[in-house]
Parts: sequence; C-alpha cells; structure tokens
Amino acid sequence: MVLSNDSRDELAREEESSPSHSLLSKNNSKIKIPNDSFNLAYLIYFTLGAGFLLPWNAFITAVDYFDYLYPDASVDRVFAVVYMLVCLACLLVIVPFAHRSDASVRINAGLALFILSLLVVPVMDVVYIKGRTGLYSGYYVTVASVGLSGVADALVQGGIIGSAGELSGRYMQAVVAGTAASGVLVSVLRIVTKAIFAQDAHGLRRSANLYFSVSIVFMAICIVFYNIADRLPVIKYYKDLKIQAVNEDKIEEGSLTGSLLKKTLWDIVGTVKWYGFGIVLIYMVTLSIFPGYITEDVHSEILKDWYPILLIAGYNVFDLVGKSLTAIYILESSKVAVGACVARLLFYPLFLVCLHGPKFFRTEIPVTVLTCLLGLTNGYFTSVLMIKAPKTVQIQHAQTAGIVIVVFLVIGLAVGSVVAWFWVI
Repeated sequence: MVLSNDSRDELAREEESSPSHSLLSKNNSKIKIPNDSFNLAYLIYFTLGAGFLLPWNAFITAVDYFDYLYPDASVDRVFAVVYMLVCLACLLVIVPFAHRSDASVRINAGLALFILSLLVVPVMDVVYIKGRTGLYSGYYVTVASVGLSGVADALVQGGIIGSAGELSGRYMQAVVAGTAASGVLVSVLRIVTKAIFAQDAHGLRRSANLYFSVSIVFMAICIVFYNIADRLPVIKYYKDLKIQAVNEDKIEEGSLTGSLLKKTLWDIVGTVKWYGFGIVLIYMVTLSIFPGYITEDVHSEILKDWYPILLIAGYNVFDLVGKSLTAIYILESSKVAVGACVARLLFYPLFLVCLHGPKFFRTEIPVTVLTCLLGLTNGYFTSVLMIKAPKTVQIQHAQTAGIVIVVFLVIGLAVGSVVAWFWVI
C-alpha cells in the first residue's frame, strides 16, 4: 500500500524531530528531497520485504506435502525452531560488524543462498524422493535447507531493514507491508493449488514444486530490484546524508574502534530496547500460536482439511491490513504501542478456551475471529515499532539500530517457536 500524502507529511514531521533528522537538518535545510518517481523506490522496498519472507512461507505452506512424506515428524514446529535459531545465531554475529561490512554484499549473498536453499526441495523430489514416503534422509536434508534459508534470512532481512532504517519512514513501512504480502501470496497459491490439484501424492508434489518455483523466480527479481535501488535519486539522497554524518563523526570523535565501538553498540541497544521488548512480545505470542496451533490443534468437521488453510489465509490477509494501516495512521505514543504488545498475552487464554472451553468457543467462528485479530495486531504494532525504532538514533547508526531490532524480532520468533511445543498441553 503506497503512503497517502497526509501520511507522508505525518512521517516527515515525526522525522524532523528525530535524532537522525535533526543532526543533519542544519546542513541540508536548503536541499530538497528528490521525488520518488512513480513510487519506484517504495515498490522496490515493498518487493524486497515480500522477498525475504517468501522462502519461509514456501516451506511452511508446503506442510501437507512434507507431512505426507514424513508422517512421524512434527514438521511445522521443527522447521520453525531450526529456522529461527539459525537466523538468530547469524544475526548475533552480524550486528557487531554491521558498520564495517557492506550491506549490499550481505544482501546479494543472502538472496543467492535463498535460491540455493529453495532449489533443494524440487531437485530432491525429482532425483531422490519421487513421491515416496518415509525416506527420512530426505527429511534431514530438507531441515538443513531450512537452516540454510535461516542464514540467508539473517543476511537479507538484517540488511534490508537496516538499509530502510536509514531512509524515510515510508520505506520501512513498505518493507514491513511487503513481509505480510508474501504470506498472502503463498496463501493464495495454496488455496488455488488445493482447489486444482488432487490431494494425492502427485497433486501434493505439484503444489510444493509450484511454491518453490515461484519463490525462486521471486528471489531472482529481488536481486535485480535491489541492485537498481541504489541508483535512484531519492535513495542516493539518504545515502549521502549518512556519509556526511559518518564523516562528521570521524572528525569529532575519530573512527569507531575497540571500546568506543562497543560503547556505541550498547548505546544503540539501550535506546531501542523498549521497542525491541515490544517486538519480542509480539512474535513470541504470534509464533507460539501460528502456524502450529492453527494447523495441528484445531479441527472442523465442516471445513475438514480446508480449515487450517483458510485460517492461515485469514491471518495473512489481516497481517497485511495491519501493516498497511500505518500508511494511514501511526500511533504516536510508543508506550501505548508497547503496552498493547503486553496486552496481546491475552491471546493465550483466549485460544486455550477454543481448545478446552465451552462448545461454542470450540467452533469455527471464535477461532477464525481470534486468528484474524492475531494477524491484525501483529501487523499494525510490528509496523509502528519498526518504523519508529531507527528514528530514535542518529542516521549513521540507523542501520545498526535496524539490525538490532531484527535481532529482537528473531528472538521473539525463536522463543515463540519453542513455546509452541508446550503451551497448549
């Protein structure tokens, strides 16, 4: 969703009072920000946001195929734990060196690794699995490819969100909305393939191969788009601001080395910690419920195996709605946003009632409403906190702040993926 003029003005007013803007405004007050012609930069960042979550969505949406091949494995939850923990470990390595490494190298390398990890499933299907069940050596290779995709996610997501943090808030909104769009895209593919293809071995293979093929093509498009972005005047403008700020720092304080670098990093973490706390709570709650609870713990006699597919689609659509709402209105108070993240803990008892409560609460309507609310609140408050966090630091530190927020996000995902094993017992 492209930002309206009113929303752009609101973001601009907010950024004028932020450290990243005020640091440089005195030297750049006469420089006009270039127009984003045809909203091309916005669309590129939207596409990149969709891109770095598409591989994960492809793996998790092909769950019917993997459940058919490996009936004794808890595929959803194993994939989630492996993906998130690998991604988190890699991000913790990246953060201290973010200022000294080239974001474009990390992002291009990550996109290439995404393509490699996505190729594993269709290639293995053709040359080894061939629709046969119980070949658990293939399962272990698939889990390894999920882990490789987690490495790629750390490189790409950290780089893209870090880069967006250096730009106007509308580009962070584009990235965050794009992440939700990837879920909607895969859900649409899942519904179409289930409607068209028979739910037998052949049909499940065709469906899974379609998800991975579309994702591979999308990754190739992301590589092209990303390498175009830096040539756009509006992106060059913000990059020049960062270079100027870095040069000013070098003059005033010298290069960041040793204890000064460590102090700066911890200062950044301290500045964004409450935003990070909110993000951790958001994704701890969300991933401990979605998708494991949705796909394994609730059932419908009416919708049968369509039930989890429609619930996942509903979640993804409302996640996109929530992340797009910040293009219209952004909550001003960060304290209220973090408080709302704490309030989302109420989803635990509410969903628990849908498992063990009165008969009405175990029907399709309450579960569907709660799932959509889970997606809506996940999307909106994620977008608010992600847009605001990098603006609390100076522009030369915005990329590091963005990556730190991604670390908090993945911590929430990792904790949620572990909690998902236990909370419904």
